[in-house]
Amino acid sequence: MKVAYIFSTSGHTASYKLGKMILPQLEGGNHGAEVIGMFFFDDNTFILQKGNSIGERLGKIAREKGILLMLCDQCALERQLAEGNPGAASPCNTVDGVQVGCFPDLYKALSGNPPDQVITI
Repeated sequence: MKVAYIFSTSGHTASYKLGKMILPQLEGGNHGAEVIGMFFFDDNTFILQKGNSIGERLGKIAREKGILLMLCDQCALERQLAEGNPGAASPCNTVDGVQVGCFPDLYKALSGNPPDQVITI
């Protein structure tokens, strides 16, 4: 089964649930589903800031397994993790391989290998 995660809940969603549950399973090869993408909103975007230990580990796994990592463009712009304008932003100060976009960009990026389920955390 192929899944995509959307990290939208406020608080420490990404650092706790991703960092202590999902990421260790991905690193250990026992997650139980093929993760094809992750989309981050609000302060969850900070997990992919360059130098963040969880983000650096996630970036490495994402590159190895072909997992899409995308930040909401407006959220990333507000947090100086992107430059440009909504709809035309580029990542900056993020781990390698991160993309920035909005839902149409997410749909397009996943269209060649769509998920069976989308899980919002």
